[in-house]
Amino acid sequence: MFRPLFTLIALAVTTPALAQNFTAENRLRVAPISGDAFEVIEAHGAGARELWCAAGDYARDRLNAASSARLYVVAPRGDSQAAPGRKAVAFALTPQGATPRTAVVLGVSTYNAGSNLSVAHAVTLCGGMLGRDGM
Repeated sequence: MFRPLFTLIALAVTTPALAQNFTAENRLRVAPISGDAFEVIEAHGAGARELWCAAGDYARDRLNAASSARLYVVAPRGDSQAAPGRKAVAFALTPQGATPRTAVVLGVSTYNAGSNLSVAHAVTLCGGMLGRDGM
């Protein structure tokens, strides 16, 4: 008798959280944190290029950020807030207290708070990757 009620309550509680997640064109999961901050969760051996790609895709498609807007690493690679046991990088459209520094060497950029690229540059890093439809 209580099982259907429990199932409905469980779905009601988890559905909003699931609906907020975004899958980037390179299949990395992105989870909003607060305001314009969000977390790109590592998977499939992703490196800096893939993390920036997912951040650019999310900023463009979900935050409606202009191509010229800057994406900042606000929490360098570390433990994920949204996916316990996983690694992630938090990005935002504002530096949120980090000292801005243009990402010159992409490979280490996700380890340094304040590293930044334009949304357009981040999206170009998606070039050549498989899209959502596998083509």
